[in-house]
Amino acid sequence: MSDTRPTTVWRTRYKKFVADARPLSGADRRRLRLIAIALVSVGLVLFICLLIDVLQPDRSSFYDSPVRLWLLEGRSPTLTTVMIALAIIFGPVALPIIVLVLTVVWGVAGKHAWRPLLLAIAMLTGVILSQIMLPLIARSRPPVELMLFGADHSFSFPSGHVLGAADFVLVLTYLIVSRRYSRRAAIVGFSIALVCIALAAVSRLYLGYHWATDALASLSISLVVLGGVIAWDTRHAARGLQPRAPGPNETVDAVRDQADGDQHQRDRSVRQGRERLEGPIEPSGLTGITGERRDADENRHHPESDALGDVTNDTEHDDRAPGRSAGHGEV
Repeated sequence: MSDTRPTTVWRTRYKKFVADARPLSGADRRRLRLIAIALVSVGLVLFICLLIDVLQPDRSSFYDSPVRLWLLEGRSPTLTTVMIALAIIFGPVALPIIVLVLTVVWGVAGKHAWRPLLLAIAMLTGVILSQIMLPLIARSRPPVELMLFGADHSFSFPSGHVLGAADFVLVLTYLIVSRRYSRRAAIVGFSIALVCIALAAVSRLYLGYHWATDALASLSISLVVLGGVIAWDTRHAARGLQPRAPGPNETVDAVRDQADGDQHQRDRSVRQGRERLEGPIEPSGLTGITGERRDADENRHHPESDALGDVTNDTEHDDRAPGRSAGHGEV
């Protein structure tokens, strides 16, 4: 049943700026849901494994120290400048400004708010999860004397820089390539996203602010966020294409529409009856009428018909002699 609820200003704006009904086939919808389930599952399993590893008594994974020492040995002035620039771009000051400008420009230029709003919600979700987990896990950062961009005494697990960068590039890539229906665009887009995540993670490890497990934990959380975004976006796209049950106001309209349909059917039947009555008489019908009239005239002019109209004079068939009258009791 179509949506017959009264049109309001908010409903009109919702349909224009927020509703994003896309004609997804059943196979595409199932495929996107499976991808969302797989991303959430992989992200949760990876995060749980990393968390168990981090909560060990030494509070340091077996590969955290080797990776950190390898990056420290490769430090150089030029590389340090590049890593500081990356840390600023994906930092807690520059990245929110980039997201804000992008969402506003995207919404105004595209005259639609669903995808920019979804990107902003995903970024906010990552920030909230990070702020909740940091004090709960309370993992210490690497030694302060090895940090190259100022001392930071806050907690380390997960990395807020890597989490923000991963949420931004992964969700943005999905929101762009999901409307192009091109496998090549999806491969290229997510490849670029993974490179950006790797640069953000390496910059934080190179500058001495995080362990490798911190960056991996941030990536696992971003996979969960991306899976949730895909599932929500798929459900939102299909919602506008599915029939909806009538509301209280729609019941009255449905009854009125049914009554109008019945009246229209009655009017149509009356018109068809009039057309049959006013139409020309068929030759077969005319013949039948004239034949009936001829039979009636013949019956009126035959005296041998009795009062009932079905008994005739049988004199010519009587075998008795003329003038001979039947006696009493003669058969």
